[in-house]
Amino acid sequence: MPKLSSPKSPSYAELHCLSNFSFQRGASQPEELVERAHQLGYSALAITDECSVAGVVRAHGAAQRLGIQLLLGAEFQVELPGRGGVFTLVTLVHNLQGWGHLCEFITLARRAAPKGQYRVRWEDVTWATLAHCEVLLSLPSAITMEAACAVLARASALFSSDSRARVWIAVRAGMGAGDALSMHRMEQMARLTGVPLVAAGDVRMHVRSRKPLHDVLTAVRLGKPVAQCGFALQANAEAHLRTRARLAALYPAELLANTLVVAERCHFSLDELRYHYPLEAVLPGHTPAQTLRQYVEEGAQARYPQGVPDDIRQRVEHELALISELHFEMYFLTVHDIVRFARSERILCQGRGSAANSVVCYCLHITEANPGETSLLFERFISRERNEPPDIDVDFEHQRREEVIQYIYAKYGRERAALTAVVICWRTRSALRDAGRALGMDLAQIDALAKEHYWFDGSEGAAQRVRDAGLDPDDLRVRQWLETAAQLLTFPRHLSQHVGGFVLTQGLLTRLVPVENAAMPERSIIQWDKDDLDAMGLLKVDVLALGMLSAIRRCLALVSARRGVDFRMQDIPGDDPATWDMICAADTVGVFQIESRAQMSMLPRLKPRCFYDLVIEVAIVRP
Repeated sequence: MPKLSSPKSPSYAELHCLSNFSFQRGASQPEELVERAHQLGYSALAITDECSVAGVVRAHGAAQRLGIQLLLGAEFQVELPGRGGVFTLVTLVHNLQGWGHLCEFITLARRAAPKGQYRVRWEDVTWATLAHCEVLLSLPSAITMEAACAVLARASALFSSDSRARVWIAVRAGMGAGDALSMHRMEQMARLTGVPLVAAGDVRMHVRSRKPLHDVLTAVRLGKPVAQCGFALQANAEAHLRTRARLAALYPAELLANTLVVAERCHFSLDELRYHYPLEAVLPGHTPAQTLRQYVEEGAQARYPQGVPDDIRQRVEHELALISELHFEMYFLTVHDIVRFARSERILCQGRGSAANSVVCYCLHITEANPGETSLLFERFISRERNEPPDIDVDFEHQRREEVIQYIYAKYGRERAALTAVVICWRTRSALRDAGRALGMDLAQIDALAKEHYWFDGSEGAAQRVRDAGLDPDDLRVRQWLETAAQLLTFPRHLSQHVGGFVLTQGLLTRLVPVENAAMPERSIIQWDKDDLDAMGLLKVDVLALGMLSAIRRCLALVSARRGVDFRMQDIPGDDPATWDMICAADTVGVFQIESRAQMSMLPRLKPRCFYDLVIEVAIVRP
């Protein structure tokens, strides 16, 4: 798509922009903002979500694809001492050091408040906390000139340590009734304090047509209908990415030029981040490769006490060579360390998924599935061609998994270990409910449509479904409701915690990505989800819970008590005829993986008589 420009279009970099990862405050995806900025011919675009960097990985990917400079930062609502109110502080990082400071600053702010909230006090802001960052201040009109100048003077003293200004007064031309007076007031502040002015749009959406959706998001955030939100709504649709010609008509040329000065100083890219896996699992005086080989050799002797077969030895060497080539030794050592702890505490655990294809995993006791009994390729698990990180899912007894989690926290510390986030998005039912309540629709009608929401896929019967709920599909309010709900789909709603995916680092994790409190006690999560981790090349270790393992533990304890011997999971015979007879008869209620109706209907047809038959049967139903 051609760029939108004219002979009078000045160069411009947007320095203050919220995506929809500022939950219920931004009305556009990060990718949409980047694409629109590129279309408008912006020199750079900043993503400055509120106390968050949750959306920057997606913006980074879009910026790389389009070739536009992406500035990274965050917005904070800062509390003034006493009852002085709050003001907006925007930080943009200069370099890798600045990124580390920003991540630690966000971590401190998030940990000072319950999950989903943060707190920043003006006295907590120091040069050390935001070194190597550009600082933009937006002061509310309610604050007195004396108080505003005091804030600017302190900020200037903190951050303007050299001849280049690092503190700016952010000016937003929002086409409001008080814009002229506000500009005059900020010019006075600049003269009194020496802090220069810079244009900053305080953008909430990539195009003005998202204004109705932004109003609905505001209503959802406040928990009331749009009609009752009053001044909490944006006064107009100017909080979008505007054409450069339009900006030239609103801002003095100097303020637009200053945006380029700021953008020139901010040259950090996420490509500069380097992930280093923790080295605790390495034996003293050994390299990771030597340590992994030693553990594998010890495990092989335990697995094959009569001697390692030649074909198994060849597979071990092949796997170790590929693991070494791709530098994944530490990942396997970390999983081995966690599994070894669980076994030392007699906590049942079992690796599953494609990890069962690996002889190395079998020798490390990560899985009890003997790969020698199958012909599956190791490359299904790890492949140099796919260049994907390994993914070992390890299930633990659900009643004792907490012991494993606390072991990880104790070993690596809260600053080096945290759970992966999960971005919870609106789905059809929640989108219909939230959009309906925000637009003031009747609650009974909302329930009627939301409960039977499968029609919302655009099927031919959609209009009839609406009529069945007592609504007219041609009514303007109804159409607006359905269109708004459709726009909400896939929008992030909030961050939640992954079921058990841990990110571990050698250095401080809090300098790589912010860490915040989870809803559960004794939990902390990073602000990136699984897809973001994959894009950034970060590895996660999955520590999952499985109720069936707890049931198996109780069964093993019962058999051990009756027989008077220690009966282990690996002692369970794999060829017990009675067990396979029950499986072939679909007598599998409560049996993990084969308890669904689909599985139970397939079992009598395929009649599995060994474990590999069962693998094939499960894969047919659930590939």
